[in-house]
Amino acid sequence: MLAALREQLLRAVTFVNEVQAELSKVHWPTRRETYAATVVVIVISLFMAVYLGVLDLTVSRLIQALLQ
Repeated sequence: MLAALREQLLRAVTFVNEVQAELSKVHWPTRRETYAATVVVIVISLFMAVYLGVLDLTVSRLIQALLQ
């Protein structure tokens, strides 16, 4: 029982050490890169919202005109 508990603890410690080693290899973006990517996402989202809104309005009016 004690050996199994010790083995689990050893595996947990090994896992945490491996996670720390992998995280040290990660290229974390700078504040400027994060800001630039966020701006791109917001601009594209706004563009798509306007585009889809206009498309929806156009199709709705076209269907209404055809049904009358």
